[in-house]
Amino acid sequence: MRVLISAVGSQGDMLPFVGLGRALRERGHEVRLYGNGLFRTLVSGAGLTFVETSDAQLARDALADRRVTQTRSGLGMIAQGVMTTVMPNFTAMARDVLSGKTLLVGSSLAFAPRLLAEVQGLPFAAVHLSPSMFRSDHLAPRMSPLGHFERWPRAIKRASWALMDRRFLDPAFGAPLNEIRARLGLPPVRRVLHEWIHQATVTIGLFPEWLAPRQPDWPAGLKLTGFPMYDGEQAAPLAPELQSFIEAGPAPVVFTAGTANTTSEQFYAESAQACQRLNLRGILVAGQRSQLPGILPPDVVHVPYAPFSQLFPRSAAVVHHGGIGTLSQALRAGIPQLIRPMAYDQFDNASRACRLGVATELLPRSYRGHRLDAALRGLMDKLEKRTACEQSAARMEGQDGLRRTCEALEGVVE
Repeated sequence: MRVLISAVGSQGDMLPFVGLGRALRERGHEVRLYGNGLFRTLVSGAGLTFVETSDAQLARDALADRRVTQTRSGLGMIAQGVMTTVMPNFTAMARDVLSGKTLLVGSSLAFAPRLLAEVQGLPFAAVHLSPSMFRSDHLAPRMSPLGHFERWPRAIKRASWALMDRRFLDPAFGAPLNEIRARLGLPPVRRVLHEWIHQATVTIGLFPEWLAPRQPDWPAGLKLTGFPMYDGEQAAPLAPELQSFIEAGPAPVVFTAGTANTTSEQFYAESAQACQRLNLRGILVAGQRSQLPGILPPDVVHVPYAPFSQLFPRSAAVVHHGGIGTLSQALRAGIPQLIRPMAYDQFDNASRACRLGVATELLPRSYRGHRLDAALRGLMDKLEKRTACEQSAARMEGQDGLRRTCEALEGVVE
């Protein structure tokens, strides 16, 4: 089987699909992955065929724009970036279709494989990384710093989703999508992020049901296959300098703002200062050194990258943005989390981790001074949080989300 995968987003969004591609290739399938040139090395390094469909500088510019870390301002940027890449992705994937032997796979905002499946009548798998992509009038995902509206009447939730689509999402995504659909001879669609993104031969959620219980109005036939747990070459050791730092004292606290921005200077500055005040050993994980203070405290180090599967088990706790990949690695390592959500699915992921008892949330406006100190102290002092972390780690033992996802995809074409 030839599997054509299109993934849209940051490196954290791309990694699960690289892992999926590797797993499919090991099962004897031919895999090609389409995306932004920024990820060429990541994909090619995993031994997969990569097809560049947009220039790497477009991704770099987006990561350097401060608006990307805010839902309202960032949404327009994301929509523009997504829609400008639809036709290049569509054309590239269409060239590689092998009649009768092709399966299309797309991430949440990968519109090209959805369109190609409609035009050519091909099987298509919609693969979503986080629970927030599944709306519900029952337990609704949290979409803002204010909290979700799970206690509101279902009729009000339903009306709120419709208003959100009409005011913001359909103008940003639906209007340009329908222009493309018209050129392809396809009828227009409404409420693109409500139902259309789930219309597929199979719809998959890459998370377990114990993190996000299935809701009555989620897509029929939805398969929850579990976390993919891929963060690069699993056998890759930590850098020698990082190994030496870890071994030189008590387990450190890891701080990361994720891969979806390069503008988190305040986060890293406050983190370094908190480590100094509390006499903590800290590891600041940031791709760009320019995000960090010029001089770091003696017991705080910077690394541009570290495989979390190797780093977290040797850490006391992790402070992060609420990305689903970072969350899953912390759950497997069984360490407490302080989550500082900024936008998009991060608020919902934070709420779910807090409900599990493994995390505490601190919004960006409160991430400073005595509030940050209190949150870090509480993170590691509370026995009940350590117990919840151990329980979550036990749940993760033996999980093989990639295998289950492969089986779900293979079932489509059997």
